[in-house]
Amino acid sequence: MDESPIKVRNDQAQTPEQSAHASQFEYPHAARLTKDEICSFIEETGVIPFLNEASLEDAVFIAGALAESGIPIVEISMNCPDAPDLISHLVTQVPTMIVGGGSIRNMEIARQCLNAGARFLSTDGLVPMIAEFAEQEKLAMISGALTLTEVASAWNGGADFVKVVPCHAVGGPSYIRTLKDAMPYARLIAAGGVNQITATNYVLAGVTAMNVGRDLIPIEAVQSRETRRIQELARRYLLAVETGRA
Repeated sequence: MDESPIKVRNDQAQTPEQSAHASQFEYPHAARLTKDEICSFIEETGVIPFLNEASLEDAVFIAGALAESGIPIVEISMNCPDAPDLISHLVTQVPTMIVGGGSIRNMEIARQCLNAGARFLSTDGLVPMIAEFAEQEKLAMISGALTLTEVASAWNGGADFVKVVPCHAVGGPSYIRTLKDAMPYARLIAAGGVNQITATNYVLAGVTAMNVGRDLIPIEAVQSRETRRIQELARRYLLAVETGRA
């Protein structure tokens, strides 16, 4: 994949209404999608951007830029201040965006995400009760795991996807290959250490998708409203998915 520096000009700042409108007719309203359709979007796209911090205005800008580039999905980490409010705001302002809650630790937070309009739940570790809750509420579930035993437990416990985190700490793509050899049917998501350089290798190793943060959504690009920079980064990740699956 081309790793040359990205050179773009600063784009004129968009209002939240402009950003939301940009993707309004690109995709169906997320609220109308079934759990299976949400899972299909995640699998087909192969990239799940996540936000650890963002204002309401920043989140709408990011969602609009991502949707325009072909990634109609975003995960809001519960480490974000007022994360449920952020989910609710995005669901209202950018209804075509599939918004999920990430880094969920307990049932109280899971319920807050559901009430805010989240369409999928994601954990950073194995939390069986969250998977059961997601199943009951017909939400897509991404269970965190690391060891083969945890991955097997998450998958057999009803997870739609298993997020291997932190992937880079245990061998990256080579570790994914080991897991896929043992469980070829499991839909794995790589998280932690995924960047432009490693993305294609993760896809070649067999991941269904990649969880990506600041390498896809740089803080400075958000602050200066550089839509084209974020879209170029998104294009590179989508190209990595396409190349790895070819």
